[in-house]
Amino acid sequence: MARYKIVLEYDGTRYYGWQAQKGSRTIQGEFFTVFDKLFPGERCEFYGAGRTDSGVHALHQVAHLEIKSEIQPTKLMYSVNDLLPSDIHVLHVEKCDVRFHARYDAIARSYVYLISSRRTAFEKAHCWWIRDSLDLRKMNAVAKSWEGRHDFRSFTDQTPEEGSTLVEVNFIDFHHSGDLTAIHITGSHFLWKMVRRLTGILVEVGRGNIREKEATKLVSEFSGLPARHTAPPSGLYLHQVYYPGDAIQRGREYMPVLLNF
Repeated sequence: MARYKIVLEYDGTRYYGWQAQKGSRTIQGEFFTVFDKLFPGERCEFYGAGRTDSGVHALHQVAHLEIKSEIQPTKLMYSVNDLLPSDIHVLHVEKCDVRFHARYDAIARSYVYLISSRRTAFEKAHCWWIRDSLDLRKMNAVAKSWEGRHDFRSFTDQTPEEGSTLVEVNFIDFHHSGDLTAIHITGSHFLWKMVRRLTGILVEVGRGNIREKEATKLVSEFSGLPARHTAPPSGLYLHQVYYPGDAIQRGREYMPVLLNF
């Protein structure tokens, strides 16, 4: 058996999330279709580092592929890209240890949520247009209070019975360029819908609809408030996946693709 680490990007607009689902078009499902053509009759194991939701994008998703066949990594990359739809693209392939697991070996992940202060005809599937003025000082104060290890049960539909809702948030930063604001969040892992609900609450704080004190308490007291303010998927990007030895990237210079739409 051979195992390969695959780095890819995708526009999630046309897809029902990452995970293969019968009757729905997904990112993982598109890869399985390609692998069936390249390796007919072979059983392929293909896991991603994170299961992005419907409509969510990725700049640097990581996956691993395990197959019986040995193939040169560059040839595998070109062969897969030739068969993938144009809105999914493999950036890099390398052979890895057979014990490497894209999801379980990851030590941190980062997401970026992109907000536009003006209406745009071209990027509406890739950002959230908010016409209201946002108080970024208040938003930043709340974001800083969420850094560290907290129980983010209020920000997910996942129940405690399905696993721990404790998450270590390394940082939440804000970056600006023209009409765009990027919320950059990095943590140990993220719960289902967590980043979109964090964003939604921050926006409501910025609008003045939720008080700072009320928002900071959401990581100490359970509330259904975040579920009512889930940000749309269009502005969310899986930005980076980190593994042992990787330096966590922080700063405006690490997201030029996003802030130069």
